[in-house]
Amino acid sequence: MSDVRVLYIEDNPENRLLVRRVLEAEGYSVLEAQDGLSGLEVALQTRPDLILLDICLPEVDGYDLARRFRNTPDLQHVPILAITANVMKGDRERTLAAGCDGYIQKPIDIDRLPEQVRAVLERTST
Repeated sequence: MSDVRVLYIEDNPENRLLVRRVLEAEGYSVLEAQDGLSGLEVALQTRPDLILLDICLPEVDGYDLARRFRNTPDLQHVPILAITANVMKGDRERTLAAGCDGYIQKPIDIDRLPEQVRAVLERTST
């Protein structure tokens, strides 16, 4: 599994560190970006196997960023797992409509995170 690259786009450094530690312990290689535009740049350069995407980002929000990924030929098939603290009615549907393949609520359940990442990778692999 060490050849599986996960890009985590998150503006909170503590969250990035926590997710990195959890996923690296499971054998994933974790790339990071602190905002949407640098996340898009990292994704274009590295073509990750999965993108973990915080919805509440400065400048470009996660919904717009997910749509950009889906409209970029080299990235349109990369699975996107949205992470958000928003729990309002319709948020999950809005996330999926933007092109995300799954949805995780904050605070992140670190015990379930590896299983959720694995499930999205298995479901979207062809």
